[in-house]
Amino acid sequence: MSNSKEADTGQGFQLNRRTLLKSAIGSVAIGSSMAVSAQNNNSQPTKPAAEPSVSKGYVFFTPAEQEFVEALVDHMIPADQYSPKGSDLGVNIFMDRALNDGWGKGDRLYLNGPWQAGTAFQGYQLPMTPAELARLGIEQMNLYCVKNHQNTFHLLPKNTKEELLKKLQSAQITFENGLSGKTFFDLLYQTVNEGFFCDPIYGGNANKASWRMLGFPGVIATHAINIETYKNKPFVSNTLSISDIS
Repeated sequence: MSNSKEADTGQGFQLNRRTLLKSAIGSVAIGSSMAVSAQNNNSQPTKPAAEPSVSKGYVFFTPAEQEFVEALVDHMIPADQYSPKGSDLGVNIFMDRALNDGWGKGDRLYLNGPWQAGTAFQGYQLPMTPAELARLGIEQMNLYCVKNHQNTFHLLPKNTKEELLKKLQSAQITFENGLSGKTFFDLLYQTVNEGFFCDPIYGGNANKASWRMLGFPGVIATHAINIETYKNKPFVSNTLSISDIS
């Protein structure tokens, strides 16, 4: 979450681009892997231009929610030499579309109760759809920020945003209506992660920026021959998305 994506000596779960990368590909050394990749190609990573594949118009978030979400994704994914910031990548638009679609409406969720506290291994245990959880969580988070910091989330300084998101993640905040801040945080982290690495057709990962950053070749899965052809050699691919082959 901090504005430095290369190192953070603080305690707790760091919500920066490195953490998103680790979460997405299960690597414990993604930072060094990226550095080695760049070195092998004898070039410095370049920042791809942001070209969102969908309209910037929102279909779910209200204006106040848009301010919160844009501030959130730009804090978690600030611009650097590898990619644009989160809102330029369309991560906020991905979240908007996902919450407005079947997943956000709970089309595949069991929502008939009875409701009781579950364990960490039992998954989603709420009488709310993801869309309802997001809307309520944003409202409650802004109320909490106004009460404790005299401003809504998007107007707070970076260090305060960082502190608040860490408190959400570590279950140090429970909203006045009883909603767990950790539950709300988990939804935010999941959707930001997905928006960063999704196919651009879903609104995020504009211009395939995160795929290009990783050297991911895209949706074509017939790369077996390249294992031998590019053994111990830099692999440069033409990154393809769903729209490229449609």
